[in-house]
Amino acid sequence: MKVILALLIALILPLHAVAEEAEAEGEAVAPAVAYISLTPALVGNFGSGPKLKFYKADVSLRVAGPEAEAKVAHHEPLIRNQLVMLFSQQTEQDLSAPDAKEKLREEALKQVQQVLTQEEGEPLVEDLLFNNLILQQ
Repeated sequence: MKVILALLIALILPLHAVAEEAEAEGEAVAPAVAYISLTPALVGNFGSGPKLKFYKADVSLRVAGPEAEAKVAHHEPLIRNQLVMLFSQQTEQDLSAPDAKEKLREEALKQVQQVLTQEEGEPLVEDLLFNNLILQQ
């Protein structure tokens, strides 16, 4: 009986160590992804002419890890300002093209990454998503 118990313990201990090692490797490989929603939504006008045109954008930023999340949250006012300036510079022609929203999303991501690179030395934001983008022309 003691021999069987000793054999079971000898077999279980190495398996437990291998499982812990695999968990540690998995954590190092895949950092936690977080989405930061810029709330409240960005609202403003764009274009020129006698008739006012409005936009409302619900934006989320994808970051990797809690450090990046904290840094991006700290710079949220600067990010919001940059996005409001970008959206207000758009023209009706810019936003009427078939792929206009995707181009605007790519430019917004680029500008957010530039701002964060200036402030933190790295872009931090992996992607920018429009949860909702409404244009009233």
